[in-house]
Amino acid sequence: MNRKLISMSGWLAFSSAVLMAGTCLAQPAIKPAGPGPAKVEVRQTDGRWQLYVNQHPFFIKGAGLEFGSQEQLAAAGGNSFRTWRTDNGRESGQEVLDHALKNGLFVTMGLDVARERHGFDYSDTNAVAQQLAELKAKVLKYKDSPALLMWDIGNELNLDSHNPKVWNAVNQISEMIHRVDPNHPTTTSLAGISKQLVDEIKQRAPDLDLLCFQSYADIVNLPREIRESGWTGPYVVTEWGATGHWECGKTGWGAPIEDNSSVKANLYRKRYETAIASDHKQCLGSYVFLWGQKQERTPTWYGMFLASGEATEAVDVMQYLWTGRWPEFRSPELKGLWLDGKTAFQNVHLIAGRSYPAKVLAGAATTGTPLTYSWEILRESDANTTGGDFESRPASLPGLVTPANASEIQVKAPQNPGAYRLFAYVFNGHDRAAYANLPFYVDARPETAAARP
Repeated sequence: MNRKLISMSGWLAFSSAVLMAGTCLAQPAIKPAGPGPAKVEVRQTDGRWQLYVNQHPFFIKGAGLEFGSQEQLAAAGGNSFRTWRTDNGRESGQEVLDHALKNGLFVTMGLDVARERHGFDYSDTNAVAQQLAELKAKVLKYKDSPALLMWDIGNELNLDSHNPKVWNAVNQISEMIHRVDPNHPTTTSLAGISKQLVDEIKQRAPDLDLLCFQSYADIVNLPREIRESGWTGPYVVTEWGATGHWECGKTGWGAPIEDNSSVKANLYRKRYETAIASDHKQCLGSYVFLWGQKQERTPTWYGMFLASGEATEAVDVMQYLWTGRWPEFRSPELKGLWLDGKTAFQNVHLIAGRSYPAKVLAGAATTGTPLTYSWEILRESDANTTGGDFESRPASLPGLVTPANASEIQVKAPQNPGAYRLFAYVFNGHDRAAYANLPFYVDARPETAAARP
């Protein structure tokens, strides 16, 4: 790096990020151990907020995890994961915590608080009281686990919300937790950050020990947004990662254009260094999204693993950021995907039933790992959900790709006009993979279109 090419302010920011990363790597590994709960505290010393677990400083190197592997998270250097509810994936709350204890991981356990966008009315005092009682039963059930780190009261309750009484309810839940569980802090995860939101929470939910923020492409602006919001307390970033499907470019027919796995990995690293490792005064760590796989607009958009289980380059990057070491066998590097000689940004139109060339260009990041390929075509998702709500995976269309296991193929356009997406997957034989996808639109055959009345 040529220091002369960097402004003084940029160099200081970079140096601070490096210093913070080194400090985090140097901390001794703190793991949950019984009997009894861990004593978790948030303290401010010499102008710096710090999380302490059993009197030891603890910086969260974590991931959001639902159906993903705790073992792989621990092996990559993670020390914690967050959930969105007590029952997580296929496991009950107790199984989640027991499994985490076995793997040496702490859990920020989510409490599934009802959302206004799903129809809950926070002016209904009876419904609010019933929810409080149900959550109290869950807190009492799990509060003494040695693997519990903190309680996360609701996820993105501000999204599509207009009734500020939600924060009064959050404060009641926090007060209840502090009465029955003196060992664990309370927080809530927010979609974005603004001064109005922070001021409202300060007024209506002062019992919270810290705040959690969730941001994707915009996370690079988080340091500035924290300052402008007036939040001077501690915080954790509980979701961050790939560029959101609402933040990216779109085709002429409105299909969001997804980054390939290598572009995403580079952005993960940049965003972590810019917005998380750079703040050594207020940030207590982060939970990258998502340690696993899910369908949200596409089957690959947010998950750091494929549905078939292979880790992608984003996992490699997080292991490096957490430990300073790359995995022995790194994921392939994805360099480009073309259909009919065009990229996703060129509004690819195909004629129904006709064949077109496609190719994916990738390289082995680790010498001596031959690459293999697979392809699939899916209908474009018509989901319009928000906040990560459940989506169904679009139907796959078999028999349209030949050969199915090469880097260069022929694609036969589907017979039915409409929006589709071509997926390319590249594997290195060591449970690591790369991917890219390209949206395309199928137009009716000219003779068919001409025959219409």
